[in-house]
Amino acid sequence: MTDQTPAVVLNQRTRGVTEVVLNYPEKRNAFDDLIIRRLIDALEQVARDENTRVVIVRSEGKHFSAGADLSWMRRMAGNSREENLADARQLARLMSTLNQLPKPVIGLVQGAAFGGAVGLAACCDMVLATDNATFCLSEVKLGLIPATISPYVVRAIGERQARRYFLTAEVFTAAKAQELGLVHILCEDADALQSRCDELIEQLMMNGPSALAASKELIFAVSHQPITPELIEDTSKRIASIRVSDEGQEGLNAFLEKRNARWMPERAPEDED
Repeated sequence: MTDQTPAVVLNQRTRGVTEVVLNYPEKRNAFDDLIIRRLIDALEQVARDENTRVVIVRSEGKHFSAGADLSWMRRMAGNSREENLADARQLARLMSTLNQLPKPVIGLVQGAAFGGAVGLAACCDMVLATDNATFCLSEVKLGLIPATISPYVVRAIGERQARRYFLTAEVFTAAKAQELGLVHILCEDADALQSRCDELIEQLMMNGPSALAASKELIFAVSHQPITPELIEDTSKRIASIRVSDEGQEGLNAFLEKRNARWMPERAPEDED
């Protein structure tokens, strides 16, 4: 990794779509404290970018990510508990930043996704994986635990499955990851991965940007919560607020007037009859 070949790259895939790319294939895209900071910076940048409506998280090379770089882990093992705590808080910040990004996030997984990389996948809203992708919560093999990624992985696969895969550290297939709920769509190869991603992007770009952000907030607000009068009131306030917003008014008027809302991409001439 050099300044000329940064380990984290921001690419504008198409108008409104930005990729956050792990670009360290010679290390199987393993991450250390520096790469974690760069990922946080990249994600915070796309979160602020009003022109970015959809975010893609992917990697260059054969593998999504081998998780934590072993030389980094070896170095941290020699540090004090306070230094390790500060380091762990940065990884936790990365996961939280990705999980709560106010825009749809699509994760593209190929090859190995081990350790913390499973956490990255769990924090994406949608995950596509090639059929030959493999996953592993490998921390206990090193005498460690998947602590900072655990809130997101447990929510993705459920407590019962976590009680198996956190403890066995066994490698599981992309098909099993889909069965567990970690992966949404399986793709036969890299070309199919990109094609299905493009289909999802097209679907997402038809939807109101503010509504997408509000929908993510809504999921976090109601998930695992008892249905109380307070929760019912909260959801009522949310829909009332968005109905009278500029975007809500535009969406409803566009529907009633049988026209495209202003946030929808312009149709190519060949698509028009």
